[in-house]
Amino acid sequence: MHPPFDERELEVIGQYRLPGLYGGPDKVIPKFNRPIPPRENILRYLRREDPLWMPDMRRDCATVCPYVLPDAYARAFGGTDCFGIQWTYEPNIRAAMVTPGTRRLSDITRWEEELDWFDLRTIDWQKDVEEHYAQGLSPDRFTTFVILNGFFERTADLTSFEDAFCYLLEEPEALTAFYDRLAEWHIELIRIAREFYHADMILLHDDMGSQKNAFFSSELYRSLLLPQYRKVTDAAHAMGLYISLHSCGNVGIHIPDFIDAGFDGWEGQDAVNDKQAIMDQYGDRLFQMNMNVIDPSVSDEEAVARVRGLVDGLGRTRRLLPSLLVTGQRSVSVEDAFYRYSRLQYGG
Repeated sequence: MHPPFDERELEVIGQYRLPGLYGGPDKVIPKFNRPIPPRENILRYLRREDPLWMPDMRRDCATVCPYVLPDAYARAFGGTDCFGIQWTYEPNIRAAMVTPGTRRLSDITRWEEELDWFDLRTIDWQKDVEEHYAQGLSPDRFTTFVILNGFFERTADLTSFEDAFCYLLEEPEALTAFYDRLAEWHIELIRIAREFYHADMILLHDDMGSQKNAFFSSELYRSLLLPQYRKVTDAAHAMGLYISLHSCGNVGIHIPDFIDAGFDGWEGQDAVNDKQAIMDQYGDRLFQMNMNVIDPSVSDEEAVARVRGLVDGLGRTRRLLPSLLVTGQRSVSVEDAFYRYSRLQYGG
């Protein structure tokens, strides 16, 4: 039996402060008088052990992508990443892209000669935690550590998208050797995420599709990428972490591949994937994450109806971890309405 819902659960009893993600402003997140800590509720959710409410990851989770890591800083503001790739900030998209004309590797077959591997242990991670995350990381909140640029994206950034596609077909041996080393590098970063930031989950980025279709076949993924990702997911699980894959584009054909690669969850685009069909077929093996934006043009009544529909629709399997982004001024708290409704629907 769940404890009955009490309006006092919506009382603010403190706050958390975190650096903004992807170059955004710092975030101040209220701490609420919940009946159990948000971290415990999310772990119950992931373990399918009778959670009390559907998590809102913007409120319940501390998401970390530390700018002390050159990859994170370059992707947010421009500059040089861990692999010597130059990035330029584009104000129109509020993000950075690889600087036009940049090519870090002359050819993937020359990666051992031309590529320097950034030593992750040269960073003072403890200092970063103390200076930037002391007010945001807490044992009562779930923590997700974001890693940008997975295997395919890294290949394209080091060379070019055109050549990356060619290498997938023409240089499987060279790519396999490179990915062996890249997997080790990612595993070390995951170890750091666990050691210093006390991460509960890794969110690893690797976009693999356009708006129309996946970039490559399932057969290619399974022969070349799946074994490498399996090393990373197995290592994360051995450290007691969940691991989810952020992969934009129409990547529905790869959902069984993501599962077999060992990912616990997937964050993808709602607009180009049939998320409900994917949840219905694969939700028991792969949870989903998504961003739900409630823009100012939507009335308060419609905004509340939308978040209730999220609980009753895609979230009915209790395998959805949404993030609510409510913009504009509201006369009601849509986030509170979401919490209250899911709390009652879950037996409160």
